[in-house]
Amino acid sequence: MTLPLDVPTAINQRRSIKNFTTAPIAPELLKTLVELTVAAPSSFNIQDWRIILVQDEAQKAALAEAAWGQKQIIQAPVTFVFAADAAAGGGELTPIYEQALSTGAWSEGTVKYFQQAIPGFQKNLGEKTREYAIKDAMIAATHLVLAAESLGLSSCFLNGWIEDKVKAVIGAADHPHLAIAVVVPIGYAAEPRLNPGRLPLDYNVFVDRLGNPYQI
Repeated sequence: MTLPLDVPTAINQRRSIKNFTTAPIAPELLKTLVELTVAAPSSFNIQDWRIILVQDEAQKAALAEAAWGQKQIIQAPVTFVFAADAAAGGGELTPIYEQALSTGAWSEGTVKYFQQAIPGFQKNLGEKTREYAIKDAMIAATHLVLAAESLGLSSCFLNGWIEDKVKAVIGAADHPHLAIAVVVPIGYAAEPRLNPGRLPLDYNVFVDRLGNPYQI
C-alpha cells in the first residue's frame, strides 16, 4: 500500500480532474475517506452537513442530468453530494453533547452553555442559517478532496447543477431546509493535469486592509 501524502504535498499536487477511470474504490479506502471528511470542523460542532454517496449507476445518471450532463459523475465510481442542513442547530443535539462529554472534550458547563447559546445563535442568524450551513459543508468538502489526493484518488468540485433536481435525486425534495453546497466526484484520474499557476501573492493577498499587498 502506498503511503499517504503529507498535507502540504496533497495541497500542492491536487488538481480538478475532468476525466476519471471507472476503477472502483476499495470499501476500506472509501470508509477511510468518509471518516476523514467528517473529521472537519463545523460551527459549534453541530456537523450540519448531510453527505450522500451516489454510487448506483441509475442514480449517477440522474445526478449527471441534474448537473448539466457533467460526465465526471458518470465516470467516477462515487460522487459525494454535500447538502447543508440549515435547521440542524435548532434540532436534537443531544448525541453531540453526549459524545463530547464522554470524550472529555466538553465539560458539563460547556454543554449547558451550548444548549442555551446554539438555539439563540441560530435564531439570530435568520436567513443566514443557510449560508452558515453551506460554509460548514464546504469545509468538509475541502477535507474530502485533500484526503482523496493524499490517498491516491482524484477529485473535482462541481458547481454547476440545478438544486431542485439534485435534491430530487438524493431524496430531499421535501426538505426545504436542506441546501446543496457542492457536488464532488471521487475516483482515479484518467489524465494528468498540470498546474495552471497562481497569481503573484501581492495581487490578491493583503495585510490589515485592501491596498496594502502582502510582500515576501
